[in-house]
Amino acid sequence: MNNTAKLPHQKELFGHPVGLYVLFFVEMWERFSYYGMRAILTLFLAAPVIMGDPQSGYGWSNAETLSFYGTYTMFVYLTSIPGGWIADKFIGQKKAVMIGGLLLCLGHGVLAIDAQWAFFTGLILIVLGVGMLKPNISTMVGGLYKEGDDRRDIGFYVFYIGINLGALIVGIVAAKWGWHYGFGLAGIGMALGQVMYFYGLKYLTGVGEFLGAKDSLNKDAMKKPLNKKEKDRMLVMFLSFLIIIVFWGAFEQAGGLMSLYTEQKTDRILSFSIPLIGNEVPAAVFQSINAFFIIILGTVIGNFWYKWAKKGKESSSLFKMAIGVIIMAFGFFFMSKASTEVVMDGDKIIEKSAMIWLVLAYLFHTIGELCASPVALSFITKLAPIKYASFMMGAYFAATGLGNKVAGLVGELSKDAGEFEVFTGIAVFCTIFGLLIIAILKPLKRLTHGAEELELNNE
Repeated sequence: MNNTAKLPHQKELFGHPVGLYVLFFVEMWERFSYYGMRAILTLFLAAPVIMGDPQSGYGWSNAETLSFYGTYTMFVYLTSIPGGWIADKFIGQKKAVMIGGLLLCLGHGVLAIDAQWAFFTGLILIVLGVGMLKPNISTMVGGLYKEGDDRRDIGFYVFYIGINLGALIVGIVAAKWGWHYGFGLAGIGMALGQVMYFYGLKYLTGVGEFLGAKDSLNKDAMKKPLNKKEKDRMLVMFLSFLIIIVFWGAFEQAGGLMSLYTEQKTDRILSFSIPLIGNEVPAAVFQSINAFFIIILGTVIGNFWYKWAKKGKESSSLFKMAIGVIIMAFGFFFMSKASTEVVMDGDKIIEKSAMIWLVLAYLFHTIGELCASPVALSFITKLAPIKYASFMMGAYFAATGLGNKVAGLVGELSKDAGEFEVFTGIAVFCTIFGLLIIAILKPLKRLTHGAEELELNNE
């Protein structure tokens, strides 16, 4: 017998723990279900009521749809706070992910039923499920790496690719066979994620366990009050949440205002036919452009920042997040250009804008997202005190939820101000905000008594 053989949870693949790829596939199917459902949610709510037609929706106005979308996605992420707290205090991250996955399977399954009670019941179950799963699976990814391991950031980029494989297929199914088939497919995806999770538990030994258990090596750390260094780190994280709110408040126009704009004011007719689609591209399919770019660019941008840091250049997490906000802002300038091509005659649309502007907007949004979001996830796992690891990840997702609500409120402004004014306003504001964050990074480090340097130097 070979005594040097590694146990399953110690094995590596492509330079990373095998557990990373287990969590990658679980999150891939969870986000497949969530983003796939999100891609068609606003389109379903705004679709006209046509009795007996599988494409019939609820006939809501754009303002009602965007308001509901912002509120719903806000609650999806706000529940990450109690989800993280329950994991830290009572059951650990591993069990919380399991419970969250089961709730999500139920929620998406209920959404497949064509009834109003099922629609709202399904959304409530999804809110609870994401709250349990989302903060805890991300924290488990951080737990795969020891403190100071410089593979952690790249690991989160790999994980983030899994997050964004979501809406590639669901939009096509909904457009071809009906909304509730799309919702049902999302549920099947989540069920596959649960199967993958149970299968891969052997690769996650020692990760995501309840730290307050009697036999836990960290049970004493769970009882100690925070020291000065940990408080400094907490302050840095809370300040970073402001960047997160602004970023997602702009970015989430993709599922709201931009989705409705794509449906109503974009010329989606092709000069050739695509199998299953035809020559008119369904609006929901445009949600997959972001996911496509992330798959292509995810590790490229991750490696760029890794090599940038190795050269000794500025690469703090807050700097990357600010750069992400600025790059994402430029995507909205393309949307401003698109809105100038639309010709209206009263309420009737005479001429629509070209699809290329949407593609360019999503390209810049994706690059900005890759500079900000996976970096922020890694950032939280590095700085969060062990006793509040899942709670702080939950707080991060709560900030994301507030950003989603901001997105809904900003999207509603287009009813009176118009898309051009809203898109341009977002672009200008985010550019100025990002530059301001970069300008105050050095004073911020002094204000927080070196907490950012602690993270940068992996001390």
